[in-house]
Amino acid sequence: MIPIAKPLLDDTEAAAAAAVVRSGWLSQGAQVAAFEAEFAARVRAPYACAVSNCTMALHLALTVAGVGPGDEVVTVSHSFIATANVVRQCGAAPIFVDIDPLTYNLDPNLLEAAITPRTRAVLCVHQLGMPCDLARILPIAGARGLAVIEDAACAIGSEIWLDGRWAPIGTPHADVACFSFHPRKVITTGEGGMLTTSHEEWDRQFRLLRQHGMSVSDAVRHHADQVVFEDYLVSGFNYRMTDIQAAIGRRQLQRLGGIIARRRELAARYRELLADIPPVRAPFEPDWARSNWQSYAVGLPDVADQARVMQSMLEMGVATRRGVMCAHLEPAYAAGAAPPLPASETAHRRTILLPLYPQMTHSEQEAVVGALRRALDAERALGDALRAVA
Repeated sequence: MIPIAKPLLDDTEAAAAAAVVRSGWLSQGAQVAAFEAEFAARVRAPYACAVSNCTMALHLALTVAGVGPGDEVVTVSHSFIATANVVRQCGAAPIFVDIDPLTYNLDPNLLEAAITPRTRAVLCVHQLGMPCDLARILPIAGARGLAVIEDAACAIGSEIWLDGRWAPIGTPHADVACFSFHPRKVITTGEGGMLTTSHEEWDRQFRLLRQHGMSVSDAVRHHADQVVFEDYLVSGFNYRMTDIQAAIGRRQLQRLGGIIARRRELAARYRELLADIPPVRAPFEPDWARSNWQSYAVGLPDVADQARVMQSMLEMGVATRRGVMCAHLEPAYAAGAAPPLPASETAHRRTILLPLYPQMTHSEQEAVVGALRRALDAERALGDALRAVA
């Protein structure tokens, strides 16, 4: 079976985790602090704060941005459901706008019309690792004094041309960027997340809120040569990353350049192989974006049934995933009023994600494309048979 994704881990990460276990300090401590510093340097951000996962990062970002009950946050339905969930968890309402059908990201042409007097923030997503159009989003939000939060769960190592230079996603152009280290992401800590920002006060609040609102961390108290009593300044959360995760993350960060180079090589080769299957639409990368190719989404021809194609490929030993979900189509959000989102729904129903991971071989890629070709041939044959009967 060719899997949809495969994290790149070896004895290097195992040794780093083992060293933390032997140290006796497992929770948030020196390894987390080092991981934060190294991550901030990698994305050129003044501040980076590690947390337990990207969902919690997004929740902290919205909370510190002042999003609360009665507020609205403009975002996309076309994203993993956590993007919408964190807005609701703040007591606010997600206001969905449609996507650009080429990039699968928030369409800046629709942003201004979605903003109301209750809008507090724009939550934009770098979907599947493809940067969204910050050059157009930021001025619209800035003119109205809105916070801009980047859901960069998939986008570590992706780059964008902005302000006359190439910059990694996470370089503070918006207010906050939030990253994920889930096993399907480009680098992983098993679970884990990171917030980057240029706002010193926001970073201070992230650090306070992630640890119960505690004035002095347990690590500081543990190493103090005097008795220290902490205060609980606000009602906070337990969103801490462990030192085991951070130690693994530090080794993964060292691999990042090589991982992305390999992913970009594989993405370019997919494009060449798919050129022989004209009905299939390869992903679009704008000239102002450099994707990390966290996922490789292809558009299916209209005659193909998404589920049947995926099942057929699975039976040939190739795992795929459906196009990115749409929150407004899920039962949890079905009761809410959503505007027409045709591009989002089309992307959800007419795309599939092909396997892509740095250890992937050229023969595996050829097997994937061969399975896709045979699955589409079967779809065309079925269509011909149905038309003949009709």
